[in-house]
Amino acid sequence: MTETADAYAQPTPGRLYVHDDLTDEVEGRLGRKSPAVALAARLLDLLRADRERVAVLALGEQLDRLVAQGAHAPFDLTLGLARAGERVASQVHARTGWFPRVRRIDVTREEDGRGGYAVVGTDGRSLAAQLSAIEDCGSLAVVDDTVFSGLTMQAVVGGLPSDLRARTRAFCLRGVADSLAAVSQLCPIAAGVSAPGRLLRDVSFINATGLVLRVSIRRRGQRPLAFFDRPEWLRAWFPGYDRDVLDLCRRLNALLEPVGAISSAGSSASRSMAPRRS
Repeated sequence: MTETADAYAQPTPGRLYVHDDLTDEVEGRLGRKSPAVALAARLLDLLRADRERVAVLALGEQLDRLVAQGAHAPFDLTLGLARAGERVASQVHARTGWFPRVRRIDVTREEDGRGGYAVVGTDGRSLAAQLSAIEDCGSLAVVDDTVFSGLTMQAVVGGLPSDLRARTRAFCLRGVADSLAAVSQLCPIAAGVSAPGRLLRDVSFINATGLVLRVSIRRRGQRPLAFFDRPEWLRAWFPGYDRDVLDLCRRLNALLEPVGAISSAGSSASRSMAPRRS
């Protein structure tokens, strides 16, 4: 284990929520009859079997719970945080009509190598530069998939002019209750799933694609990693059956990201769609 991995060691959480974005990803890339679809199903079934600790979340139930919290007039402008937030905004809009005009903010949380994180732009522009281009509007929505630590959402909302922030509401599919509370100090926020407890120790969130694709662990000056690239994390999250998880992740990765198939252009595309813990 490297010093960087040690700096980001994961405890075993009392409750681990796994968002199933893997099924659609595999079917979309390789087709429903691909062997990868069966492997993805085996992986998710393995996680579901740990009923006391692991909850596999479906997209539909999260959208249902978010939308049920109350209606909103269409927002003048919506900021989708990275491709994941942009995608959630589109999914919510299809049900509600809340977000007719979505602009992506290319931003992510990146390991600094010392146990901390920095919120950085991913398209060559700083977050401040991207936010400075936002025109004045009567109402603004900020949308992400997950509010985990809350660093990304707080950086974006906190970077808005105070008068615009007063006309802003935030939305996400899932989040840690304490992190959501911190964001609510800046603007109101609604989440489909809100999980109470201490971050990492009591509750944690991951995306299933992050287990398999090298998009989730962002590191300063280095290529991204998948969660399976840090087997010690799998041991913490899936104690007793982590080797089975690791094997399935490696086999799926070989089908989804075969050696030599990821060009620099492909890596950029992966970075843009990356699920991440924010």
